[in-house]
Parts: sequence; structure tokens; C-alpha cells
Amino acid sequence: MTSPDAPDAPETRRNSSSSLRRALSILMYLAEDDGHPHGTSLTDLATGLQLSKSTVLRLLAPLRDTRLVDQDPENGHYRLGPQNALLGQVYLERLDIRRTASPLLHRLAQEAREAVHLVSFDPPEIVYIDKVESPQAVRMHSRVGGRQPAYCTATGKAFLAHAADEILDGVIAAGLPARTPATITAPDQLRADLALIRERGYAIDDVENELDIRCVAAPAFNHAGAVVTAISISGPASRVTHERLPEIGRRVTETARELTELLGGVAPTP
Repeated sequence: MTSPDAPDAPETRRNSSSSLRRALSILMYLAEDDGHPHGTSLTDLATGLQLSKSTVLRLLAPLRDTRLVDQDPENGHYRLGPQNALLGQVYLERLDIRRTASPLLHRLAQEAREAVHLVSFDPPEIVYIDKVESPQAVRMHSRVGGRQPAYCTATGKAFLAHAADEILDGVIAAGLPARTPATITAPDQLRADLALIRERGYAIDDVENELDIRCVAAPAFNHAGAVVTAISISGPASRVTHERLPEIGRRVTETARELTELLGGVAPTP
């Protein structure tokens, strides 16, 4: 006879682990099933997960008890329950963007061998909230807490490319003075650049904010599809050359995409 305090047998643990993975697969299937906006039938669930209907019903029971899954009383279809919203809200409230992004920023700085910034948006400016220095001797001058105009920085344009019209209008109304000979100062030209950024996926400050400094940035999105932060790679124009821009753009975009996933975010469809 097995003592009630004895550890679970290996076979029992394996079965429990398998059941948990299958139950979680139901939640993920319901979350990703865009083809059934009004819920998924038991038949479709079983077919999609390659499980028997009886197994799916057994796994659904505790999910329904905890309101992680609800069943429509009219058509019997299953959909995610309200408890998922509570879990998601708690996760978002406890999320620290700087701490979450830090390993990604350090890796990116080593790969690109240039300074990497994490910024927030406080229109009409961006604010540096974290920085990883370049491993190279010649570095750019910037500091956490520092501010720069949004219209002429790569990170600022990454925000503006996805901002509401009234936000962009406010930034333009605040003025677009030339900070270098390359600064975009015409509203129509800025709007055209922002359209290109949305299409390309990353923004470029082509020596527009500071002489001899070129910068590439990409946005990270929150669960509502809004830009919550942006990541940039910056360095002397002699090192961040035009030839390197596609490679740097790819690296920073991939990193921003990883951060979006860690934040539970959703990038808008191009």
C-alpha cells in the first residue's frame, strides 16, 4: 500500500505531465484559432489537436471549472474564458520592460558592436530608459534619462510611424528645426519617411539628429498593438555605414520582435 505522503511514481508523474501539456494545448489552440471567432466545436478541437473527443472532454473539465475555457450555451462551442484576461492583466502589470529587455540589448550590442538604446516616448521627445555601451573605443555620447526630439531620431520615428494622427500633428506643430544638414524639416517629407518605415519595419536616422552619428531603430509592441518602446543601434557614420544598414536593420528588427513576444505584444500586420 502506497503512503499518501509518498512521492508520485514516475509513471504517475509522466501521465500528469502529459495531461497538463494537452490541456495547455487546448488553451493555445483556442487562442490561435482565428478561423472560429465564435468558438470552436468539440469535433474541430479534437481534429485540430489530434486527440479523441473523450480525451478532449476530460481535459476540458478542469479548464471549464477554473473559467479558463467557457462553453457557449447555444451552440456548444468552446472559447477562452474570462480567467485568461485576469492572468494576462496580472502579467502585464508586473512586467518590467527594462529588466525584460536587458539580455536582448546586451546580446544586440555584442553582435552589432555598437551602442544600443531602449527608449520611451514622451511627445514630442523620446527618453532613453536604458543603454548598453559599444564595446569599441570610440563611442557616442548619450545617457539614460536624456531626451532627444522624436522627428529626427530613429527611435522617435519608429514611434511616430505607428502613432495616431493627432500625435504626429502635435510633433509637427512643435516644430521641425534642422539639427544637421540632413534633418527632415518638411512635414510632407517626414510623413513619406514614416510610411517607408512602416513598410520596411525599421527606422533610420541618417545623420539627422547629430553630426557623424547614424542610427537604426525598430519598435516593440504591447498586447494592444501599440508601440510601447523602441530599440536602436547607434554609432559613428564611419562604422554604421549605408552598406551595413540592411544587416543592422534586420538585427534590430529581430530583437524588437523578440521583445514584443516577451511582452505579450502583437505587431500590426503590414
